Parts: sequence; structure tokens; C-alpha cells
Amino acid sequence: MPIYVALTYTADVDWSRPEYAEEIREYDAFDREHAAVIRGGHALYPTATATTVKVPGGKGGDIVAGDGPYAETKEALTGFYILECADLDEAVAVAAQIPSAWHGVVEVRPAIAF
Repeated sequence: MPIYVALTYTADVDWSRPEYAEEIREYDAFDREHAAVIRGGHALYPTATATTVKVPGGKGGDIVAGDGPYAETKEALTGFYILECADLDEAVAVAAQIPSAWHGVVEVRPAIAF
């Protein structure tokens, strides 16, 4: 079956903080309800913890690392799920149940298996 990545975009918050416990319960309920198709996933720490990595000279070149996210946006990439679904329609139906879809956006993309 095809693999899809559901990228969650929400407010840039630290989901590990106690004030988000109620919202985390919604994600836990989603995880239990859709365990048959979830193959992995995690919430991400806020974008302030991100490090960007570039090698402008190509393979073997100098590494340039920078603080912060790659792109500045209103909503941030805050997590992801790996879903194994029969087709895009099923993946979209599952993604619509991720709480991020109610408070932000979920981007569903097919994954290429190498």
C-alpha cells in the first residue's frame, strides 16, 4: 500500500508544555482511532530549536549551519505522521481527523520508496 506523509502546520508552540495537555489528548485519541494506518510520527519542538544545514559548494564542501527555521511563516511545521493508506482519498480522510486540521493545516504528500 502507498505511504503518505501528513505534515502538520499549527501555531509555533512547545507541545511538551502542560498547558497543551488537553490538545495532546485529542492527538492521543486520533492515534488510537487510526492505529491501523499510522506507521510513525512525532510532534516537533518549536522552530526556535531548528538548525538549517547547507553545503553551498556541493558534496564535500564547507557546511553552513544556521539557527532557526528554513522559512518564516505564520503557521509552522509542528509535526508529522507517516500513514499507510490504500489511496490518496483514504489518506485525506485520515488527515482530516488529525487535530491540526481543525486548528491549522495538514499537508498530505505521497512518499517515494527507494
